[in-house]
Amino acid sequence: MAAFVLVHGAYHGGWCWRDVADVLAAQGHEVHTPTLTGLGERAHLATPEINLSTHIEDIVSVFAWEDIDEAVLVGHSYGGMVISGVADRLAERLSALVYLDAVVPESGQSVVDLQPAARARDFARLVEENDGFRLPPVPAEFYGVTDPDQAAWVNAKCVGQPWGTFTEHLDLSGKWLSVPRKTYIRCTQTPLDYMDAFAARAADDPDWEGYSLETGHDCMLTEPDRLAAMLMAQL
Repeated sequence: MAAFVLVHGAYHGGWCWRDVADVLAAQGHEVHTPTLTGLGERAHLATPEINLSTHIEDIVSVFAWEDIDEAVLVGHSYGGMVISGVADRLAERLSALVYLDAVVPESGQSVVDLQPAARARDFARLVEENDGFRLPPVPAEFYGVTDPDQAAWVNAKCVGQPWGTFTEHLDLSGKWLSVPRKTYIRCTQTPLDYMDAFAARAADDPDWEGYSLETGHDCMLTEPDRLAAMLMAQL
């Protein structure tokens, strides 16, 4: 039995891993799907003070309170920022890192830094037009969730992302690179073209493995069985 810690991306919550978690648990694995502060069932805790450090601490605390070791730590999309920060602190407690169509930051970068310039400007504008501290969610269809019932469910669950999580810069010591296994999974049917650079960097690095899924960005919703099989392949 292995331990999986699945970290969701922006706007989402632990709820998005439901189907993947069921597959992993049915195979006897320990599965944790925490929700980051200010999102999902913790949306009522949203404040302007929430930042990337808050979310990193959320996951570090899960490891501490659940006594997790030898874990496969998975980060989807924005979750790549979170798992990088967690792995830099807890590398010795990880057997594998999986970046699932996720950003892979270098030290000193923020989410905004990693966006195309026009998209970053649009984000800032939308925050100001909203409530000044949260970025409104993107429709599920943008991320490849095309089934009407599933899209309606996702749109009902997604909430605004605390803006501080996108603007805080992440300082990394490099300890995260010592995690024994590092994998990038690219979802190929997505408009997020800037993810190609992260996938290409992983493909060129002998210390990384690379996979692709022919589906949209929210692959945990559209291809849960195939994704679960890829995650179990990291063991």
